[in-house]
Amino acid sequence: MLDEQKIRADFPILSREIHAGKKLVYLDSAASSQKPSVVIDAMDHYYRHSNANIHRGVHKLAEEATDLYEQARKKIAVFINAPKQKQIIYTRNTTESINLVAQSWGRKFLKAGDLVVLTQMEHHSNIVPWHMLVAQLGIRLEFTRVTPDGKLDLDHFKQLLAQEPKLVGFTHMSNVLGTINPAKEMISLAHAAGAITLVDGAQSVPHFPVDVQDLDCDFLAFSSHKMLGPTGLGVLYGKLDLLRQMDPFLGGGDMIKEVKFSGFTPNELPYKFEAGTPSIAEAIGIGAAIDYLSELGMDSVEVHEQNLLTYGLERISEVPGVTVFNADPRNKGGVIAFTIGSIHPHDVAQVLDRSGIAVRAGHHCAQPLHEVFSIPATTRASFYLYNTKNEIDAFIEGLFAVQKYFMAG
Repeated sequence: MLDEQKIRADFPILSREIHAGKKLVYLDSAASSQKPSVVIDAMDHYYRHSNANIHRGVHKLAEEATDLYEQARKKIAVFINAPKQKQIIYTRNTTESINLVAQSWGRKFLKAGDLVVLTQMEHHSNIVPWHMLVAQLGIRLEFTRVTPDGKLDLDHFKQLLAQEPKLVGFTHMSNVLGTINPAKEMISLAHAAGAITLVDGAQSVPHFPVDVQDLDCDFLAFSSHKMLGPTGLGVLYGKLDLLRQMDPFLGGGDMIKEVKFSGFTPNELPYKFEAGTPSIAEAIGIGAAIDYLSELGMDSVEVHEQNLLTYGLERISEVPGVTVFNADPRNKGGVIAFTIGSIHPHDVAQVLDRSGIAVRAGHHCAQPLHEVFSIPATTRASFYLYNTKNEIDAFIEGLFAVQKYFMAG
């Protein structure tokens, strides 16, 4: 069990009052999580005491900065059980990690007519890069269907695998539906069909244990800012043989071993994919975030969020006119996307905000998924380790206030 009050004391922003003294209820962690003091302090300490560029200098500050930066890489490798830390590539975010795979692996190994299989529940970040390769290379895209109850149609997935795709990409956990897909089974099926696999872990790695060796995924992408760390830092994990075959994504400093007027020799892994001065403080920040999560234990984080989800689904069912997209708490993360009758999701979010309750409204960068359900948008409440049942009660009270407001109008 997590000590809720102790945890909440670690997050300075949660003590904030907004809109004339309303206590902040932050239910938008699927978009970006809040940061504990240890993360803020770690980044501040770097800037105050060890600020220097890395990998290039032999002076004390450069050596300290380099050590902190590479320590964070090692922590990430341990956190997801990567065999070697050189399999951890720093990027700016999940989006850049997926683009790296599409442009570096895809442009080299895909050709016109090759099939890439995705799913209908993908974030735009795992759709648009592949559409770009449709235009550039003439590849084909197919999308595994989503069932009316918000799950993947695995029979359809198997039918698509029979077409022998070159790559299968899918979200581990939907940022809209909260659906946790059977990643290990899907990866095994994809490998049997001869495909490599790319898992979007942006919503999974922050919320429950993820073991890349157990999953046997070929690539895993995720972001710091969704797991208590800062923005501007993403991660791509890849199997060594694939990363070694791939060409650099960007060119410049630090990704080279040697440069001549006649050409260049790329650096070793992981640096051949990390051109230019990197996000040093941000890497230190994710390292501190991982320390914090590891101390709590990801199993405990998962149990806490499952308790909140179950309670949240029970409470929201009390609100007349609410439709929840995937209301089954089994194999679902702490996300509740919903509509209330004909009230526009943006209006729901705005009225909730007046009570200090922060939720998300829109298509959540999953516009095609909303088209599947024939809706333009949803309102989304998402939970994390610092949320409480009392906050869910405030959220439900807010939904009743939304109904009252629009009925009166």
